[in-house]
Amino acid sequence: MIRILDIAFNDVRQLMHDRMTFIFLLVMPIAFTLMFGYAFGAFGGSPSDTRLPVGYLDLDGSSLSKRLHGVLAASQVVRLDEDQTRTPADLDRLVADDKLPAAVVVPAGYGRAMASGKSVKLTLIADTGSTAGTTIEAEILSAANRLDGAVTTAAITERVTQGRAPYAHALDSALAAWDKPPIAVAETTSGAIRRQSGGDMAFAHTAPAFMLQFAIAGLLTAAQVIVAERKSRALQRLLTTATRRVHILLGHYMAMLILILTQFMLLILFGALVLKVNYAQDVGATLLVAVSAALCIAALGLFIGILAKTEEQAVIFSLIPMFVFSGLGGVWVPLEVTGPTFQAVGHVSPLAWAMDGFQNIAMRGLGLSTVLLPAAALVGYAALFFTLAAWRFWTAEER
Repeated sequence: MIRILDIAFNDVRQLMHDRMTFIFLLVMPIAFTLMFGYAFGAFGGSPSDTRLPVGYLDLDGSSLSKRLHGVLAASQVVRLDEDQTRTPADLDRLVADDKLPAAVVVPAGYGRAMASGKSVKLTLIADTGSTAGTTIEAEILSAANRLDGAVTTAAITERVTQGRAPYAHALDSALAAWDKPPIAVAETTSGAIRRQSGGDMAFAHTAPAFMLQFAIAGLLTAAQVIVAERKSRALQRLLTTATRRVHILLGHYMAMLILILTQFMLLILFGALVLKVNYAQDVGATLLVAVSAALCIAALGLFIGILAKTEEQAVIFSLIPMFVFSGLGGVWVPLEVTGPTFQAVGHVSPLAWAMDGFQNIAMRGLGLSTVLLPAAALVGYAALFFTLAAWRFWTAEER
């Protein structure tokens, strides 16, 4: 055990000798996290209006057309885009040029016809073959029917009460009743899941993503330590002593593990305290995923260090898995937005399992039981990479 610690301490001392390299491995993940977080809307400020914009032109100007405007303005589906200087031809052109998904024109005489109980039609300009057009058509029809029903109710109420309930008051009461319908759908979120803003959700992806990517980038320096040891003949001299091969492997592995865990802990603290990533949802689960990922990446670094014979090879062997595993594993683009085939292929990358674990905690608000499978997969990859490193070491020329 002492020999393992001696080798690990010597590697860590060499790795920490160049402090700028270690700082680089902290600064770059933070920089990329902020940059991609901005791209994903982390600094978007107040939430944007997701309602569909609909051009609106009132050619009537009656009290009923103004009430229709009020109903549509309160819609959760459409957002009125108003400009009274426009003409029906202008709205038709805007829809044809895809600058607006739809437009509504309230014809002159609308209020008078409604009040007299006559049938009156609004002019809807839209491509009703599209999803947006169909949605807007349904919402406009619903608003018009709501107003028509309120007008009918007000007229009946005024007639039955013989004028004791004025028409205008009855109409306003009928429209107000729609604000508290007898049946409503309420959306609720489990108390176990913390509501997050769009910015929080963006960082919940980018913070662990680039922490993992640049942990692999850090293997470049760690692998070069083993290459330099081989070139200086220090490894050959070490093999002539009582130090066993397994001690050498475990010593180098422990040094890489310490480097990666230190990097992880600092970046997780930064993410939790500064970026408000919800790593604290379950601290134990977060530590389990971090340690499992560190075991996997350190084993990969050990394999690269044993496999590479020159510094140039160490660079290539470090960069290739960084880009391949990051691209497949959902670091740059979340796997959730890809198809099922790419998601299945992506999980060939150990980073995909690490991302699953971190996102289950920070993004989905889940606990320890949901990270057991990702952690097991990462430990399995760690065993595979360590076995390959041991096999390569035992069959290398330095035996």
